[in-house]
Amino acid sequence: MRVFVTGGTGLIGSAVVAELLGNGHTVLALARSDASALVAEAAGAAPLRGGLTDLDILRDGVAQADGVIHLAFANDFSTPDALARAVAEESAALATLGEELMGSDRAFVTVSSTPYTPGRVSTEADPLSTDGPVGGRGRAVTAVLGLAARGVRSTAVRLPRTVHNQGTGGFAGLLTGIARRTGVSGYPGDGAQRWPAVHALDAAVLFRLALEQAEAGTSWHAVADEGDTVRDIAAVIGRRLGLPVEPVPSETYGPLGPIFATDQPSSSTHTRQALSWEPKHPRLLEDLENIQP
Repeated sequence: MRVFVTGGTGLIGSAVVAELLGNGHTVLALARSDASALVAEAAGAAPLRGGLTDLDILRDGVAQADGVIHLAFANDFSTPDALARAVAEESAALATLGEELMGSDRAFVTVSSTPYTPGRVSTEADPLSTDGPVGGRGRAVTAVLGLAARGVRSTAVRLPRTVHNQGTGGFAGLLTGIARRTGVSGYPGDGAQRWPAVHALDAAVLFRLALEQAEAGTSWHAVADEGDTVRDIAAVIGRRLGLPVEPVPSETYGPLGPIFATDQPSSSTHTRQALSWEPKHPRLLEDLENIQP
């Protein structure tokens, strides 16, 4: 299958591209810069120059592909306005990709996030949140899944709060970056809140399985760790960096503060059973031992 991939040179995307190429697929990778194009070529993918806001380029990518995997996101969490812009850009891109795929019965795998379900572990059957600072992403993904009724084999791979590899990535990676800047390995609240996690290489396998096997309108959880406490995550970061581990105000994390402070464990039981997906790479706390001082 020739697969058009957005975000194919990032932490997750590079793992997905390698997984696809290693299993007989070919890849057309959206590349927003010359440097990204070179990375894509070196990985064995054909680059398509353009960004997530270049809607005509996205249409061109779809026209050349048998299936689409969407992973790109601006990842600018610096201010509420920046985050809102990133969500709006992604929403427009998803709508464009979906429109081009309608009636074709081709696969459309979009990235999503595991939902927050107060008081319990979330499952694949739970709906995405459409409120809060990233509620727009939930609405956009819900619309993508709705394309199942319009001739698109649309599906969502829900990623946990941390997708990691060699001690970097996700919310844990943000905690590490803030610790380096502030000199404190902090956590909001009492740190008892739990974040799910998965290794990038394990997540990549699930994206491929969803592309190849998933039925239209389905959601899957790329969760290896149901929930590590943020206090335990901060403790490993503090030890690796030689920094004190302390509670800090949620405002430390900008617009993501309310999300960082939320207990949000998640399960992948159905995903493992239905798609025969089984994580094999290091869990989060073990992988954080790769953090270098």
